[in-house]
Amino acid sequence: MARKKANYPLIEGLEITTLAAEGKAMGRWQDVVVFVPMTVPGDVVDVQIRSKRRRYMEGFVVRYVKRSPLREEPFCEHFGVCGGCKWQNLPYGEQLRFKTEQVRDQLTRIGRIALPEIAPCLGSARTQFYRNKLEFTFADRRWLTREEIGAGGEIGAAPAAGFHIPGMFDKVLDIRRCWLQPDPSNPIRLETKRFCMERGYTFHNARTHTGLMRNMIVRTASTGEVMVVVVFGADDRPRIGALMEHLAASFPQITSLFYVVNTKLNDSVGDLDPVLWCGKDHIVERMEGLQFKVGPKSFYQTNSEQAYELYKVARDFAALGPGDVLYDLYTGTGTIANFCAAHCRKVVGVEYVPEAIADARINSEVNGIANTVFYAGDMKAVLDDDFIAANGRPDVVILDPPRAGVDEPVIGVILHAAPQRIVYVSCNPATQARDLALMDGAYRVEAVQPVDMFPHTHHVENVVKLVRR
Repeated sequence: MARKKANYPLIEGLEITTLAAEGKAMGRWQDVVVFVPMTVPGDVVDVQIRSKRRRYMEGFVVRYVKRSPLREEPFCEHFGVCGGCKWQNLPYGEQLRFKTEQVRDQLTRIGRIALPEIAPCLGSARTQFYRNKLEFTFADRRWLTREEIGAGGEIGAAPAAGFHIPGMFDKVLDIRRCWLQPDPSNPIRLETKRFCMERGYTFHNARTHTGLMRNMIVRTASTGEVMVVVVFGADDRPRIGALMEHLAASFPQITSLFYVVNTKLNDSVGDLDPVLWCGKDHIVERMEGLQFKVGPKSFYQTNSEQAYELYKVARDFAALGPGDVLYDLYTGTGTIANFCAAHCRKVVGVEYVPEAIADARINSEVNGIANTVFYAGDMKAVLDDDFIAANGRPDVVILDPPRAGVDEPVIGVILHAAPQRIVYVSCNPATQARDLALMDGAYRVEAVQPVDMFPHTHHVENVVKLVRR
C-alpha cells in the first residue's frame, strides 16, 4: 500500500530483502527497486520516498513495522548521521558474507570471465579502533540532527570538530566519541576544540573561507607512536604557537607534532609544507620485523593489522622464487615491495608520486634491503622496452592501483612483458573486473581472496592471482 505525498509515495510495509552497493539495503515495490539506508535484510518498514528515477527509488524509514532478527544495536551514538560505519546494525559475519557476494557479483557481471571458487572474505581481527589515521574538520557551526531540531527548544550556535555530513562540503557533525581510532585520538580532538573555544579561536567557514581552525590529522601507529598535524587557515603565529605548546604539554604521547597553514579554497594539503613543531618528522610502523617510516604526507594502509594479512595473501599468490624478478607497480611507499624483497632476487617498484618513492627508498635503507630499486613517473611512460631491458623482464607483477584501476596502456605494457604471474590487489572490485577482462586472453584467474580492511563499511579489498595461459 502507498499514499502520495508531494508526488513521492509513502510506501507502507516494504520488506528489505538484500544489501546493495554503497552500504544501502533494498526492497521491491511494484517491481521497482527501493534503496533504503540504515536498514538490514528482514526489516519491514514504512518508507518515505525522497527521489525517483526510471529504474529505482530512494527513501528513508519513517517507521519500523518489524525489525529483522539479524539486526544488531549500533554501538556509536553518531550512527546514521555521520555517514561512516553504515553497517554497525549488521552482524560482522553477515557483513563478510555480503562482501564475498559483492566481489563475486562484480567479477562475474562486469568481468564476464571464468572464475575459480571465491574464498570467503578474510575478516579483520579488530572491528573497532582499527584505523591508524583519521582527518577531522573544524567548522564554525555544528550540524544539527533531525532529532535535535524536532525536539525544539533553544539550540545555540556552536562550533564543530568532526566529520563532514555525506555530500555536504560545508556541514560538519561534531563528534564526541569516534570508535574508529584508538586513544589518544578522541582526547586530542576534544581538548583541541575545548582550548580553542575557551580562548576565542575562530573556526573555519567553508562558504566564506574564514576562520583559523581548519583541519586536524591524527595518526596512531602500531608501535605506539602518535603524529598530529593541525591545519590552520591563517598564519597567526601567536595562536598557532599557543595551541602547539598546549598539545605538546597535555599529550606527551605525541611523538610528532606538525602544523600546516592552508589559505587555499580547498582542504588538500598535499602541495603544502608541514612545519615540524616538536618531536620526530615521522612515525614508525612495523610489519613482520620490517620498519616503515611514515611522514605527515605518506600513504600507509589505514588498518595496520589487516594490511599485514592483505600483504601476506599477495605474497602467497606471487609464489616468488629466489631467482625471480618482481615488478611492484603503484608501489606507493614501497610497503609491498619491501615486504616481498627477501623472497626473490630483485624488486622493481614504480609509482607516480616522487615523495612516495623517496619514502620507499628510505624504507629499504632502514631495513637493510639491498635488492630493491624504485622509479618515480607516469607508469605509461616509464614501462617501455628499454626499462624492461635495463631492469630485467618480470617473472611476477603485483598491481595495487587506486580506485580507478589500471590505465589501459599500462595493461598493454604488462601483457607485452609477459610475466608468469600477476597479483592484482584492488580496493574497487568493479574496476578490477574491467581490467581482468582485458587480460583474460593471456591470463586465467587462479585464485580470488576478498579481504576486509574496513569493518562496518561496504568497502572491500580483493586480491586476484592470474597465471599466464
